[in-house]
Amino acid sequence: MDFPILYTHEFDFTEDDFRMIQKLIYDYAGISLSDAKQNLVYSRLSRRLRENNITKFSSYIQLLAKNKKEWQLFINALTTNLTSFFREPHHFPVLAEHIKNFDTKETIALWSCASSTGEEPYSMAMTMVELFGSYTPPVRIIATDIDTQALEKAKAGIYSMDKVDMLTPDQLRPFFLKGKCENEGLVKIREELQEIVTFRQVNLLSDYWPVRGPFAAIFCRNVMIYLDKKTQANLLQRFAPLLAPHGLLFVGHSENIVLISNLFKLHSRTVYELQK
Repeated sequence: MDFPILYTHEFDFTEDDFRMIQKLIYDYAGISLSDAKQNLVYSRLSRRLRENNITKFSSYIQLLAKNKKEWQLFINALTTNLTSFFREPHHFPVLAEHIKNFDTKETIALWSCASSTGEEPYSMAMTMVELFGSYTPPVRIIATDIDTQALEKAKAGIYSMDKVDMLTPDQLRPFFLKGKCENEGLVKIREELQEIVTFRQVNLLSDYWPVRGPFAAIFCRNVMIYLDKKTQANLLQRFAPLLAPHGLLFVGHSENIVLISNLFKLHSRTVYELQK
């Protein structure tokens, strides 16, 4: 039985195409796309079809099997990069208070495991600079993401002014440089802050993570909402040995990990502590 064409405005997109894309993104990144995401998939991948002069999604799927570069662009297109500086602001005072318990004679490691375009790890770095009163706190932050384009933006550390509208002058002045002339309307993260953060690509579903703990805290916020329960549980199982004793795991506002893992206990709102 043939599948009906879902969209005929510009590209042929069938139910069969959507099912295959669901499977590809799940197998590679663990992202579960519901049937309600058909419009989103069409919208986000249409640009890739235009770039490749392809008129059918079925042809694009065939291209993915033999083009490694296009595969990465496919992943980039379907990953969500909604983020902001000090998003879920209640987390950062908790992080600062937690870090006070660590021996500063050794470097304290933190991991932002879905860092997107950099706002989260830079917010963590700002919190550490304020905590220690120094642009060289005894802290290293590893920031990772699956999306290579988001990571390039994060490394550059350049943002439009609307991205920092919610920050106070006391947060802006010490951490950002204001663009002038051709850079009018842009801000750039100070170099001293950038040096605290190391960006690298990591697929959380891959067998090997190029990161090394122990981490005082891991930020994995608004990631698990895109994963099924089995994938969530596996991810938490792998986080646990990377955390220092009593290490904290920060998750998104709609994520509750107690229901899927006994490795963590609730510390405070959407913050979980590694069980002894």
